Amino acid sequence: MKEFVISEVKAETAVLVGLITKEQDENKTKEYLDELEFLADTAGAVTVKRFTQRVGGPNMTTYVGKGKLDEIAQYIKDEADADREVGMVIFDDELTAKQIRNIEAVLKVKILDRTSLILDIFAMRAQTANAKTQVELAQYRYMLPRLQRLWTHLERQGGGSGSGGGKGSVGLRGPGETQLEMDRRIILNRMSLLKQRLVEIEKQKNTQRKNRGRLIRVALVGYTNVGKSTIMNMLSKSEVFAENKLFATLDTTVRKVALENLPFLLADTVGFIRKLPTDLVDSFKSTLDETREADLLLHVVDISHPDFEEQMQVVEQTLKELGCADKPSMVVFNKIDAYTWVDKEPDDLTPPGKENVTLDELKHTWMAKLHDNCIFISAREKENIDEFRSTLYKQVKVLHVQKYPYNDFLYPETDLEQ
Repeated sequence: MKEFVISEVKAETAVLVGLITKEQDENKTKEYLDELEFLADTAGAVTVKRFTQRVGGPNMTTYVGKGKLDEIAQYIKDEADADREVGMVIFDDELTAKQIRNIEAVLKVKILDRTSLILDIFAMRAQTANAKTQVELAQYRYMLPRLQRLWTHLERQGGGSGSGGGKGSVGLRGPGETQLEMDRRIILNRMSLLKQRLVEIEKQKNTQRKNRGRLIRVALVGYTNVGKSTIMNMLSKSEVFAENKLFATLDTTVRKVALENLPFLLADTVGFIRKLPTDLVDSFKSTLDETREADLLLHVVDISHPDFEEQMQVVEQTLKELGCADKPSMVVFNKIDAYTWVDKEPDDLTPPGKENVTLDELKHTWMAKLHDNCIFISAREKENIDEFRSTLYKQVKVLHVQKYPYNDFLYPETDLEQ
């Protein structure tokens, strides 16, 4: 009898590249590359090496300098000689068509930037027709200015005496340019179709929203992977997909939730991330409509993350761009069970860093000014959940009375301590 041996599929390996500049110091670059590695892991790649370079800014033709590019190329060659193929090199910033073309010519492996990696993850995560349409539109927006590099083997072919060759010299166009124009036209037509489809989807969603009745809308917003879906599942007793990966949720999920005797709508939205391109935000604005139309925003923060304050700033800036900065909000500091700190030695005279601050000490810093507009919980371990429910109930009740004063009799006062 013939035996079938199932061979293990090896994950694709990746090399990460970032820059250290005046605007982005070494610590910040490390944090960005940590996040880029998490993105690569989410996409199914294993990071095997990191390269950084201290420069004034990105090189216009190769992102990094020639010496650093040669160093990366040598590493890839050495790995190949040792039978350890490098599958891709991922750059922490968005690359131009020229940079990609020049880098590929030297490294001879697949080249990705942060944007294309995020797009790959979005395409992998998209489930509904709405999300799939938005992802495809974002991919075409990214692809359009980079089309030229796909046809570099068909160089523009000149002809005649060399004079003339202006705009009207159609006969001098080579096959590369002709193919490029055809591809551009196909992509532009496809983008137009996708935009029309999104308009139709949005009309359907608007109809759904109108049918939801007089209920306060609450939206969970925050950086990616801060625990929004876990909180959604806890409050609504539903099974929204949640895992320790970036962008686990792309589609906005709306559930009807009741605290005590007060019903409201709770929406779980796509997470934000640093260096998210404008085109991508534009493509997903319809996904974020629940955020724009919400009466209350629950800004969920992973307080165990060493850079949670910058993540908060990214979310606040994105909310500002969406016109949601002035909405009533509450900050939910999640994952208190994972918060860690290091006690300084008595003879250590160096100034304490953020890693030396206990959670109780942290609560008495700028967070104390938030008063009732913030709460500290662990959704996974169910810590401080009763207080969270009570605080959320009070805020929703106030908003409901303000928005629907004549419906207030439906929700008499109840003892929240029960």
